[in-house]
Amino acid sequence: MHALRGRSELGVAALLGAVGVVVAVDASGLSAGSAQVGPVGPKVVPLLVSGLLLVCAVLLAVDVLRGGRGELEGGEDVDLGQASDWRTVLLLVAAFAANIALIDRAGWVISGTVLFWGSVYALGSRHYVRDGLIAVALSVTTFYAFYLGLGIALPAGILQGVL
Repeated sequence: MHALRGRSELGVAALLGAVGVVVAVDASGLSAGSAQVGPVGPKVVPLLVSGLLLVCAVLLAVDVLRGGRGELEGGEDVDLGQASDWRTVLLLVAAFAANIALIDRAGWVISGTVLFWGSVYALGSRHYVRDGLIAVALSVTTFYAFYLGLGIALPAGILQGVL
């Protein structure tokens, strides 16, 4: 065990490798179905991400075993004596939870607007109207980008027939 002392980065490499394997296994079970648009199917991007995760895991493990070390936290512009901002974390969790709860019933445009607006509110913006307008624009843009660009229909919810 003394050989691995001070090499905690190997845990990160193992985690990257494990995530890469999980993504590869999950992607291999995807079927093209109606999502097939041209020669590129739904497996390509997840398999590419999986391969990159595995390559990063191997390269990180090799670097650590050769004596490489990550930079200490002191090099970042972070006050390590400052307590965590749990209010912001909880507001972000609430925005994501609202998105999950609303997406099937209300549709992506409404749930995405809540997600985007709630996130900027949690992170400190107090320009409510401007942020709301930008959130709606982002939600509508991503709705149509997925539909027109990728052929994936996000849930329209109560706006079915309007969008």
